Amino acid sequence: MNKSLRNILYIQAIVVLLLYMGCAGTFQKNYGGIIPDGNVSAAFESYKIDPQLNYYTSGSDLYPNALMGLKKTYTLDSDLWKRIEPTAKEFRDIIQYMQKRALELGQHQFGFAVLDDKGKQIGVWYSILSARTSVRMKEDGKVVIITPDLDTYDKFESDGRFLLKRN
Repeated sequence: MNKSLRNILYIQAIVVLLLYMGCAGTFQKNYGGIIPDGNVSAAFESYKIDPQLNYYTSGSDLYPNALMGLKKTYTLDSDLWKRIEPTAKEFRDIIQYMQKRALELGQHQFGFAVLDDKGKQIGVWYSILSARTSVRMKEDGKVVIITPDLDTYDKFESDGRFLLKRN
């Protein structure tokens, strides 16, 4: 993807999220969020595994709805995420499969910074733009991060926006 198209996609993502956050108001007590971050996108797209993060997937093992890294100083309080300890090859494969699935549906993956309730970055997130979540901080370094809807990709097929034919 050329650089100018990527920049346009980032700007669109930021505008959509700012509008969404504007409608939702500012961070509520104990709630954080995710915001688009080009550095996070670049790290995922160059397949960099950060040793300071624990990684998790949501959804299908082949085409996860989201790939998330959470700082090891925090504990994810959820049974819905699958913890992974990928090798460099496995990490690359997961990201490439996610990108392939998104491309088949005319979508694009984005990187996001995961923020706590004070706006401090506590992790990273990689998904298509419509994969939604919420971040709630609990006591003792526990974090609840909601998984995206299970039909994150499927909804693009069912509403007629399926653009490319799968082989």
